[in-house]
Amino acid sequence: METTATAAGYLTRRPRGEDAADIHELISLCDTQVIGKADMTFDDVADQLNEPSFDRESDGWVVHDETGRLVAWAWACRKGSGDNVDIDVVVHPDAAVLTGHLWDTVTERARRITAELGHDRAVVDIGLYREDSGKRAIAAARGFAAATSFIRLLVDHGASVPEPALPAGVTLHHGTTDEVRRQGHAVQQAGFAEHFGFAPTDYDEWYAELDSSANTDWAQLAVARVDGEPAAMLLGTNAFAGDENSGYVRQLAVLPGFRGRGLGRFMLRTAFAADARRGRVGTYLHVDANNSTPALDLYLSVGMRQVLAIDVWRRTV
Repeated sequence: METTATAAGYLTRRPRGEDAADIHELISLCDTQVIGKADMTFDDVADQLNEPSFDRESDGWVVHDETGRLVAWAWACRKGSGDNVDIDVVVHPDAAVLTGHLWDTVTERARRITAELGHDRAVVDIGLYREDSGKRAIAAARGFAAATSFIRLLVDHGASVPEPALPAGVTLHHGTTDEVRRQGHAVQQAGFAEHFGFAPTDYDEWYAELDSSANTDWAQLAVARVDGEPAAMLLGTNAFAGDENSGYVRQLAVLPGFRGRGLGRFMLRTAFAADARRGRVGTYLHVDANNSTPALDLYLSVGMRQVLAIDVWRRTV
């Protein structure tokens, strides 16, 4: 594995699976400085390193100082086969000299990723905590601009959360079978087609990405059929279980032809009740504040509240 000198006293190489603990420690330190707490678990970092869309030998960099301490972690990762690429750069405060070079490196890698996929441009996204004024300034200086905001919402569960009544004509099915997983994927792809940053993904890639994650529990995938036809899906995961004992709604979609019937509300309340039965103290989700559907109003109406804002900054290269 190639190791290169990034700046005087620093060595850069490709990430390995065994780097996950050191990367997690670095991210936790930086997050705590900005929002007052760690916001990723070790499993989150391990999932990132093992994600099928991420090529460790091309898409990631770790930097160590002369004592061997990991002081920077940077990556670019494609989204499906489109021209949209996610990036991030995490640098220890003691190693700020590395920042500019790493931002330029991941941006250039994003351009190469999309060129390899046959595109003549790269739409590069990075998520920034709203409180992170330093990182926003770096993004602005490199031609990035705020594009949308994702709001993290939380609902708190009491001792008992009632199971909602099944609407007339609706049956609920869980993702422990291939048939239901495929239906969930089809609903998710159609339901998210007009959302910010959506990248069409075929079933095999969607399944592989989720199945590689330690947080995925296919029993938490639910598909609602209306008179036998798939109409809505909700995918819950364990992303917030280990650190906050809370559930997480990773994906919720209702097909356009079935909207306005209360299916989204029903799916949410079903997920809340299931999380409460698991002993979870709450349920999280993220919503695009500029969503083409009135999703934020729905979530607020079922008792959720905003706890964090993550702004997506974008640059086209």
